[in-house]
Amino acid sequence: MSSALAIASVTAVLRDLLNNGLIDSNISSIVGNVIVSAIAPDRVDVTSNDQQSQLNLFLYQVTPNASWRNVGLPARNAAGERISNPPLALNLHYLLTAYGAQDLHAEILLGYGMQLFHETPVLPRNAIRTSLENPSHVGSGSGLPAAMRALFTSELAEQVEQIKIAPETLNTEEISRMWSAFQAHYRPTAAYQASVVLIESKQSIKTALPVAERQIHVFPFNKLVIDEIRSQVTAGDPIEINKPILPGQNLVLMGHGLSADHVLVDIGGIEVEPAAGDVSAEQIIVAIPEGLKPGVHGVRVIHSKDIGKPEMPHRLFESNVAAFVLRPVIDAASITFTPGPGDDPIDGTVEFIVDPPVGDSQSVVLILNELAPAASPPVPSSGASYSFMAPSRLNVSPPPNPPDSTQIFAIPIRGVKAGTYLMRVQIDGAESPLTANVNTGQYVEPQVEIA
Repeated sequence: MSSALAIASVTAVLRDLLNNGLIDSNISSIVGNVIVSAIAPDRVDVTSNDQQSQLNLFLYQVTPNASWRNVGLPARNAAGERISNPPLALNLHYLLTAYGAQDLHAEILLGYGMQLFHETPVLPRNAIRTSLENPSHVGSGSGLPAAMRALFTSELAEQVEQIKIAPETLNTEEISRMWSAFQAHYRPTAAYQASVVLIESKQSIKTALPVAERQIHVFPFNKLVIDEIRSQVTAGDPIEINKPILPGQNLVLMGHGLSADHVLVDIGGIEVEPAAGDVSAEQIIVAIPEGLKPGVHGVRVIHSKDIGKPEMPHRLFESNVAAFVLRPVIDAASITFTPGPGDDPIDGTVEFIVDPPVGDSQSVVLILNELAPAASPPVPSSGASYSFMAPSRLNVSPPPNPPDSTQIFAIPIRGVKAGTYLMRVQIDGAESPLTANVNTGQYVEPQVEIA
C-alpha cells in the first residue's frame, strides 16, 4: 500500500507522462516551447506578453472508491490496541486544460494530451518508479524541490491496485460551475479519473496468531423456551403455582427443549448448574442462588458443550428470558420499636432484619397497616395505614460488610397513632409476604406494636 503522498505522486506521474509524451512527439516544432504544469487554473498566467503555450493538469476533486469503501475502518480491540489498518481508497478527478499562445495551439496541445492518456489507460509500475526516481540516483538531487524529493517514499508503484486512467463526461452546467468557482476564464478542457489510490497507515498493529488447526462442529438447532416459572419450598415439596417466591426456595422452570448435556441457568446474572436429576426436557429445578438481591430478575437457560483442543465449554443455545420477583422476608422475631420523644401521634424507629440482603442502591419502603380485630369471617380493615422510606445507604460510614449487603434496617417513622400494625417492606417494588391465620384467613404476621 502507498502512503499519504500517493495523491501527489499520481499527479506528478501524470504530469511527467504528459511532458515526456510531448517531447517524444516533438510538439515544440509545431507550437514552440510548451509548459506542462499541475497548478490551479486561477494561477495560470494568461496576461504575460511572452506567454508560452501550456498544458495544465489540475486535481479538482477526490472521492471515495465505491469498490473499496466497505473494506472497513481502523479498528481497536477491547484493550485499545490497533488491530487493523484498512486502506483509504480514493478516486482522483482531473481537468486537463490547454492554453495556447497563438491560434490553434490550445487545440493541438489538448489533442496530444488526450491521445497520451488514451494510449496509457493503466500507469505501468516501471513508469511510476522512473517518474518518482530516488534523487540520489540522479545526482545529488539538491536541485529538486522538497515536495518532489518526498514523493520517492510514497510507494505508489507497490500498491495492490494499478492506477487506471479513464475519461469522464462533464455537461456544460458542471463545467460552468467549476470555472466560476476557479474565478478563471474558460479554456479547452477534458476531464479524467485516476483510480484507485490506496493509502494505508504504517502504524503497528496487534495481529493474532494463525489458526493452527481448524475444527468444525455441527449441532442440530435446539429451540429451548421457558413458558412459566413456578416455585418449590424445598426439594421434594409440591411444586406451587402463583405463590410468592422467597429466598431459600427452588425455582421450577417449565417449558420445552430444556435438557442438554451441559445446562446452566442464569438467574439475575448469577449462573447456576442444576443437578443432572433435576433437568428434563420440560422442567428444570434449580435453587435460588445466595447473593441474589430482592426484586425483579430475569432467568434464562443456557446449553453449552465442551469442544476444542483442549476441550472448553462453548455456549451454543440460549432460551428466552423469563422474569420472576424474589420477595424479601422479614424476620418477625427481630422487629423492635423504639419510641421517640413526644406523645400521640408517635414518632420513633422501627428496627428489623430482612432476608435476602439488600443492595445499597435499592429503595426500601416500610409499610404499616393497622391490624383489624379478629373476626370470622374476616372483616376488611379500614384502620390507619402508613409508609416510610428508609434513609439512603449510599456512602454510609462504616460501609456494610460484605459491601452492598444490608440486612438490619432502622427506619424512622413519624405521626403514627398508637396501635398494633401489620408490617411489610417493599424493596424495588417487591413486597414481603404476610402470614395469614389458617382458620380465619386473616393476616396476623409480622406485626409491630406502636405505643
